[in-house]
This record gives sequence, structure tokens and C-alpha cells, in this order.
Amino acid sequence: MSSGEEQTLLLEDELLLQNKNNGLHTGDGSVDINGTAVLKQKTGNWTACSFILGNECCERLAYYGIATNLVTYLTGKLHEGNVSAAKNVNIWAGTCYFTPLIGATLADAYWGRYWTIFVFSTIYFIGMCTLTLSATIPVLKPAECIGSLCPPATPGQYGVFISGLYLIAFGTGGIKPCVSSFGADQFDDTDPKERVKKGSFFNWFYFSINIGCLVSSSLMVYIQDKAGWGLGFGIPALFMGIAIAIFFSGTPLYRFQRPVGSPITRMCQVVVASFHKRNLEVPQDSSLLYETQEKHSTIEGTWKLAHSNELKCLDKAAIMSEAEINGGDFSDPWRLCTVTQVEELKILIRMFPIWATGIVFSAVHAQMSTIFVEQGMLMDKTIGSFNIPPASMITIDVISVIFWVPIYDRIIVPIARKFTGRERGFSELQRMGIGLFISMLSMTAAALLEIKRLQLVKELGLVGDAAAVPLSILWQIPQYMLIGTAEIFTSIGQLEFFYKQSPDAMRSLCTALALLAASLGNYLSSFILSMVTYLTTTGGKTGWIPDNLNKGHLDYLFWLLAGLSFFNLLIYTVCAKRYNEKKAS
Repeated sequence: MSSGEEQTLLLEDELLLQNKNNGLHTGDGSVDINGTAVLKQKTGNWTACSFILGNECCERLAYYGIATNLVTYLTGKLHEGNVSAAKNVNIWAGTCYFTPLIGATLADAYWGRYWTIFVFSTIYFIGMCTLTLSATIPVLKPAECIGSLCPPATPGQYGVFISGLYLIAFGTGGIKPCVSSFGADQFDDTDPKERVKKGSFFNWFYFSINIGCLVSSSLMVYIQDKAGWGLGFGIPALFMGIAIAIFFSGTPLYRFQRPVGSPITRMCQVVVASFHKRNLEVPQDSSLLYETQEKHSTIEGTWKLAHSNELKCLDKAAIMSEAEINGGDFSDPWRLCTVTQVEELKILIRMFPIWATGIVFSAVHAQMSTIFVEQGMLMDKTIGSFNIPPASMITIDVISVIFWVPIYDRIIVPIARKFTGRERGFSELQRMGIGLFISMLSMTAAALLEIKRLQLVKELGLVGDAAAVPLSILWQIPQYMLIGTAEIFTSIGQLEFFYKQSPDAMRSLCTALALLAASLGNYLSSFILSMVTYLTTTGGKTGWIPDNLNKGHLDYLFWLLAGLSFFNLLIYTVCAKRYNEKKAS
């Protein structure tokens, strides 16, 4: 256990002892919906989290019920071209991962996580209903194709559809960054027993996401294809309504953390104050820097942070000038900031390299819905009389996550705890590193499979044909399972890391940054594919990824991604070793 973690745990245990005189209440400043101190035995814990996990499962079912088959609706019902449909889906998906920055800022600064979820869930539900109406009411639906003639959607029809779609994208912005943090808020950091449960919460939170995804990627896709889009969009809308009802049913049991003002404003104040005092010398004794003498920081409801020796240029924001000392006026935050406020910005800067390595992981993860599917299209998809759609192989990843979550939580963590002495078995950084290594193995497995597939292509003389080879698509199971296993370590580790290591007043914002990494990973994947295509087709060459993959070298792309993952892991290892954990003062 690191010295920073030991110090934090000691402080939290000390706070627990301090609260024994008032043992009925939590020690982390939690309040109920009315703003009064909560009763510890009657609020929070797994009882409250059951409502949050149920909400997340239903909300994810609703989201993936739209997202999974959206490109089919755009091409089949709105009569868009393949390129246009793919572009629109990518833009919409990217928007879904950018809007959490808006919701996170509102949650941390003004509304709190609960009311942010309330407002944005309402917007989300309106969007779902609008989308359902656009696929149900005849006047809002484009005319059906007559032979090869497919009339495009009118501006009004398209406008209603896009309005519903982007209301959903905006609605996700208040839910994605807040629900996981709100769930973790139900456990008191000053109670050692609840602290352990908080680590388990992130595992089961990710588990509930994948249960919703599994139902959507199987049952909802079938309903949309067989029973129509009105019902196919209506059921996800119904589940979004159920998600809202479940969430608000738990209100009397929830623990709330008060919003504490804009984190972006506080960061700007540190930058401005440090620039204003750029000519002053930082004292060797950090106790001479400005900090409140109270037990809590000046940021209401948060603990003070200990001074760190990194990025000393920012410490200038906490230097008390002679004029301020003589005048006794320390009230202008644009000229003088507390050590805690400075440390908030330092923490975000320290987290940046760890955050950046998650982009490459997300780029590897993105191959499941693109290149893996294209590889599967040229393999034997039949099992007896049943034909396996290549896109449905992604359910292997989901099943892998569902399988590994309880094993990790109930078996791996207790075993690892015996060796490491950590409450959660592995630190968040160790956990993420293991996942990055496993993701590299998934690309290696895909490359080896493609080498075997191309070998059969040559042996059977299928190089000129875009025909499937007699190699079962089930051989893709290892690469899907490895990515699912990697998610258990890296994706959940990221959720826990960004919650635990972020400043108390920036937890929603830091969760949003983790989601942003996922979005950028998808963009990085698209960039890599574009660059590979451009560089390998110069001079009239076939390239690695031609339309007929039997002529290409998809294995080279997988090796490239494996190599990129390896170097990303090396960079991550260096950054993780140098990372200094957050310390309470």
C-alpha cells in the first residue's frame, strides 16, 4: 500500500472515530434530499444502490435499443446511403460522449448529481417518445420503397427524427457522468466497511450496464427487424420510463453530496492568480502558503488536500503577498487561492497521462463493432442449419463481462488481497494496467486467426473471390472474450480511479473525462483506418484493407494495433509509477 493511500485511510479512520459521538450519521457530510444529516443505518449502502443499478440497467437497455440497430433504420426506413448513415451514427454517438461534460459541470457546480439526473432523464425520455412517434405516426414516416425507387424523408419527417435522436444524446449528458458517482456516494468513505463496498459497486455497476446491453443487442434487434420500428423504439422508451420510476423510488434512501460551485471557475482562478504572482518566489516551507485553518476546505463539504511538490509554478496562486498580509484581505479568489484549490488543478494535470492512455484502449475496443465484424463475414457462419450474424458475436464480449464480474469481485479480489494487503486486491492503476495488457492479447489473437484465414484463402484459391473460407466464426470467440476480460480490469478500473482520485468537488467532471476518452478512442480508430488505407494503397497497391479482404492483410492491421497497445502499455507503466495519489490534509 502506498504512503499516500495509507495517509488517506488513516485520516478517514480518524474521522470515523471523531464521529463516534454522533454514530447515527455519516462522516462524509452526506445529507438527505431536504439538506439535513442522514441517518446512517437507514440510508445509502446496497439498499439505495439497488435502485441505482436497476435504473442503469433499464437506461442502458433503452440506449442500446436505439444505438445498436440505428444504421439499419437510417438506410432501410429513411433511405440514407451507407456512407451518410454511418457518418450520422458516428456523429450522434460522439455527441453522446461529449455532452457528459455539460451534465458533469452542472452537477458539480449547481444542481448536484440527483437533480441533474432528474432534469436530463426527463429530456432523455421526451427524446425517446419523439423517436417512437416518428416511427409510428404515418405522416412522420417516409414512404416505403417502390421497387428500387426510395423517396427520401421530407424535411419535416427528418427534423422530427433528428430532434428525438439529439434529445436522447443531450439527455445522456446528465446521466452518464452522474449515475456511477451518485451510486458511489451511497457509501461513506470514513467507514472502512463501506469503503470496501464502494469498490464492489463499480463492478456491479458495469455488470448492470452489460445486462441491458445484452438484452438490446439480441431481443430488441429481433423485435425491430420482425415486428417493426414503432414497437422497436417504443419498448426502449418504455424502459426509459421504468428507469426513471426506479431511480426516483429510491429517493428517501439516498445520500446526497451538495454542489460546491463551478470547478472550471476554480481552475481558472488558480491559473489567473499564479500568473498575477508569477514574479514572486514560492517559499520552501509549504505551511507558509495560504490555507484555511478550518477542518474542512473553503469548498463547502470537501476535505482539505495536502500540498504536493509538483508543478510549483501553480503554488504561486497560494502565496500571500505583502499587500494581502498587511491589509488582512484574503477574499479575492482571483488573486489568492487556497492550497486545496491549487491541488485540485494539480490532480487533474497528474491524471491527464493516465487518462490519455485510455484513448488507445478505446480504439482497440472499437474494433469489435467494425473490423472484427468484417473479418467474421468471410468465415463460416453456419452451425448446423443456424446462420450466425457476424455482428451478433459482440454478445460474446457482453457475456464475458457478465461472467467475470462476480468472479473478479468474489474470488480474484480476496485472493489478491492476501498478497497485496489492499482492500480491493489491486490498486486502480494496477487493475487498469492488467486490462491494457489483456487488450493487447486480444489483438494478437485476432492477428493469428487472420493469418490462418488467409492461409486457407491461398490454399483454396479464393484470393480473387470475396468468399468465406471454411473456418468457423466461433474461432473469433477468444478475441471477443479477451476484450471483455480487459474491460473488467481497465474500464471498471477507470470508473473507480476517476471517482477515487478526483477532487471531491469534481467527481462528475472527472467521470465525464473518462467518457470523453472513449469517444476519442473511436475517433482514433477511424484515423488509424484512414491512414492505413492511404499509406498502403499508394502506387496502386491493394492495401491492407481492400473491399475484398481475401486480397488484403487484415493481420497486419491487428499487429499494428497490438504494437500500439504494447507501446501504450509501456507509457502507461511509466506514468503509473510516477503518479502520486491524492492526499488529504
